[in-house]
Amino acid sequence: MSGLREALRELPDAVFADLLESDDAYLLVLDLAGVTAANVDLSASSGRLTVEARRAKDLPAEFRYVREDRPLFLDAEVPLPSDATGEEASAQVRRGVVEVELPKRETTGGHSIPVEDA
Repeated sequence: MSGLREALRELPDAVFADLLESDDAYLLVLDLAGVTAANVDLSASSGRLTVEARRAKDLPAEFRYVREDRPLFLDAEVPLPSDATGEEASAQVRRGVVEVELPKRETTGGHSIPVEDA
C-alpha cells in the first residue's frame, strides 16, 4: 500500500486526497472542486486506478479571462493495494468530493493440514 500512499502525495497541489480502510474495503476520497459525475472517468485494471476529471466552469458571456488560476484537468493513475479489487467498486460525487469504494478481495485463510504421528 506504500505505492498508493506515494502516488497520492504526487497528485497536484489543487487535489486533496484521503485513503480510509475498513475490514471489507478501501475508500479513496478526492476533493475536486467543480467536478460532477458527468466529467469524472474512473477505471480499475491491472492493479491500478485511473482517474480523469475536468472542472466544469461557467463563464458569463460578458466576461473574459484576465487570469485563470483555477484550471483542473486531472489525469492520474495510482496503484491499488494488493488486496483491493476494482470488481464491484463504486463511486459517487457530492459537491466536488469524489468517493471511490474499492472492495477487498476475499482471502482464503488456507486450511489446516492435520499432522499424525508415524
